[in-house]
Amino acid sequence: MVALYTVWYNFVMLHKKHRMSPAMAAGVSDRLWSMEDIAALVEAAAPAPGKRGPYKKRGDTLDA
Repeated sequence: MVALYTVWYNFVMLHKKHRMSPAMAAGVSDRLWSMEDIAALVEAAAPAPGKRGPYKKRGDTLDA
């Protein structure tokens, strides 16, 4: 949550005094990002779903 807030603060939030984001002021970015850009970053970093393994078969008797 802290990392998400930090990215939002530095790339999305427009500061009134400077009329740009901190990333733009530092020369890291040349445009103001949107939340869609951050969502795309999160989706790109998520691991791809892998193949599921076989299910374990139940035995005929239940443990009491």
